[in-house]
Amino acid sequence: MMRKFLGFAGLALIGSIYLSSCSQAERKLPIFKIAAEDANGQEIQDSIERKIPDFNFLNQDSTYISQDFFKNKIYVANFFFTHCPSICPTMQRNLLKAYEKYKGNPKIAFLSHSIDFKYDQPYVLKDYANKLGVDNDQWQFVTGSKADIYGMSDNYLVYTKVDANVPGGYDHSGYLVVIDPDKRIRGAYDGTDPDQVQKLLADLDILLNEYK
Repeated sequence: MMRKFLGFAGLALIGSIYLSSCSQAERKLPIFKIAAEDANGQEIQDSIERKIPDFNFLNQDSTYISQDFFKNKIYVANFFFTHCPSICPTMQRNLLKAYEKYKGNPKIAFLSHSIDFKYDQPYVLKDYANKLGVDNDQWQFVTGSKADIYGMSDNYLVYTKVDANVPGGYDHSGYLVVIDPDKRIRGAYDGTDPDQVQKLLADLDILLNEYK
């Protein structure tokens, strides 16, 4: 039996249909799953919840952090690099809106993975975080080996690639991915789109209500 990943677009559609059928008090975000296929490529009924595996990355304070840091928390993850000349500045400024809204809330955290494993050392990430306006440990900026970081992007269903033909030398999508305390993907939002960022903020409130 083979399995395939349900893409963000498909899950967004499924989620919107589901949410429209619920009252405000009952609303819940969809859970991203892996759909199962039989030997003929036909989708079958069972599926597996998409969960983020354990990890261990070096953060902006030169400290290793693991999944344990996010235990019992909802967190928003993305992939970027500090000298990105394209989508990263917009994406990170938009994510900063969520950080500022939930700053001090122990149930919410943020995790930005650098895809520039050569340049973005902890002191570079620290300087970047400071200039962005992050002044507590609620938002973690991490680095790691190419294999670990790019492998982790696959788990979040986020496209990342080393590409000398694009500005900055790295290509990636700008998704902001929401993970629940059970390590499940519960939403993905275009971090460069103001409307999507507003939806992210609204959906985080829905998820907080689910885990209150």
